[in-house]
Amino acid sequence: MARMSRLFLGLISGTSADGIDAALVELPDHPGTTGLRLVAARVHPWDEALRARLVALGQGGEPDSLDELGRLDVQVGEAFAGAALALLEQAAVAPAQVAAIGSHGQTIRHRPHGPVPFTLQIGDGAVIAERTGIATACDFRRRDVAAGGQGAPLVPAFHAALLHSAAEDRAVLNLGGIGNYTLLPRGGAVRGFDTGPANALLDAWCQRHTGAAFDADGAFAASGNVDQALLQRLLDEPWFVQPPPKSTGREQFHLDWVEARLRGDEPPADVQATLLELTAATAAEALLAHQPGTARVIVCGGGVRNPELMARLAARLPGVVVESTAAHGLDPDYVEAMAFAWLARETLTARPGNLPAVTGARGPRVLGVVHPA
Repeated sequence: MARMSRLFLGLISGTSADGIDAALVELPDHPGTTGLRLVAARVHPWDEALRARLVALGQGGEPDSLDELGRLDVQVGEAFAGAALALLEQAAVAPAQVAAIGSHGQTIRHRPHGPVPFTLQIGDGAVIAERTGIATACDFRRRDVAAGGQGAPLVPAFHAALLHSAAEDRAVLNLGGIGNYTLLPRGGAVRGFDTGPANALLDAWCQRHTGAAFDADGAFAASGNVDQALLQRLLDEPWFVQPPPKSTGREQFHLDWVEARLRGDEPPADVQATLLELTAATAAEALLAHQPGTARVIVCGGGVRNPELMARLAARLPGVVVESTAAHGLDPDYVEAMAFAWLARETLTARPGNLPAVTGARGPRVLGVVHPA
């Protein structure tokens, strides 16, 4: 049997749907060794009309028809395939050199609770495999949900493989559209859970009031003041005190949720400052509640580029080192895309990709469905 290539390509569009992150990764031969290398990475832009429709659906909107849902599934698959091919062209790597693509897809519903739990990510893996000529693993979350889990977060297994330390308790905080933790104690089980809204609300409020897609350097938030009364109304959301395992998304935390808690006369910059403080507060409080001895918080995702957010997080965690994954050799913008490249390898080799202590699933499961090349 021919040896499997060590090149894997990960694709993800997160809760903010601000672009398709693509990462080409060289993985070590043995799953228990270090040596992962990021070969190339890029953010592939969405078609604006398609992105707007995906954001609307992600916030709880309904598809117009089954026909529309079917079209969107194919259109997102085409967009993901385009992102993969553009990255390979950038890296001067032929598709035949890549063992597999791991595609997260675009989440448009995440309902792990209730009488019929489900999670739905669109972006047809068959289309990606057909357009790229590369085996594609997708639908990673659904098997975990079928096994009684949340289906999220899935990246903690990757964090644990790369960032665990026997010398100190650590936490990895992803500040994407939604915030989520991986707790890495020196000894004991890895845990993980969502903390609540992060860039999804910050970006949406900023775009509405400034026209900019995101708050560059946190300047809009820095121009306002935290409204303590509003902050408390936001923090009164019952979801924040639910125990892990738990996960959430844009369908729960969106601008309608914010507006229902406004008096109506708040300056927009003050709301932005308060939403930023909400992100820092919920992340800090969750850490102090679930791993109070943490020595180091290692941050990835778009929030790491927001110095105001990083400063507020550090202020709420005195004595804790708060730093970017860049300090550990991992580009903070592409950690999740790299994780789905890694998960594709786990799927192809029939190794479990979930952590039951994180998701609440009944046990380890091999995740994903593979569409052969």
